[in-house]
Amino acid sequence: MKDAAHLIRLAAVFAAGFIAFLLIRQALVPAGFGKYGHFRAGALDDIRARKVSFAGREQCAICHDDRVKELHAGKHAGVGCEACHEAQAKHAQLDDPSTGKPVLPDTKVLCARCHEKNNAKPRGFPQVATAEHSGGEPCKSCHNPHSPKL
Repeated sequence: MKDAAHLIRLAAVFAAGFIAFLLIRQALVPAGFGKYGHFRAGALDDIRARKVSFAGREQCAICHDDRVKELHAGKHAGVGCEACHEAQAKHAQLDDPSTGKPVLPDTKVLCARCHEKNNAKPRGFPQVATAEHSGGEPCKSCHNPHSPKL
C-alpha cells in the first residue's frame, strides 16, 4: 500500500483532465447539438434567417425561356443556371434587370472545374486536358455551354 499514493495521484490527474474536457466541451459545443443525432437543431433556423441569394431555374425561365429550353435539350440539363452564373436573386427581383446584369463566366476557367481530366472521375464523364485540348482558348469559342457537343 505504500505505492498507492502514485495510483491516487494518477487517478486525480485523469479526473482533473476529464473535468476540464467536460467544461471545455460545454463552452464550445452549441446548445441543441446532438438533439437530432449528429446535427445542431438550430442550424435550420440559422439558414432560414439568411437572405435568399439564389433565384432558381424557374425564375430564370421567366425571361430566359429560350436558354432554359436549350439547356434541357443538352448534356447540362441537370446543371442549374446559377451553378455557372452565380446567385442571381438580386438580378431576378429588379424592376430593371439590366442594372444588375450578371457577368458572363470565363468558360476557360469555369468548364475546367468539372471537366479537367482527373483519374478519380468516372470513365464515362467527359474530361479533357484543357491545356492540350484548347490551347488556352475559352471553351465557348468551340462549344455551346448550354448544349455542349463533343
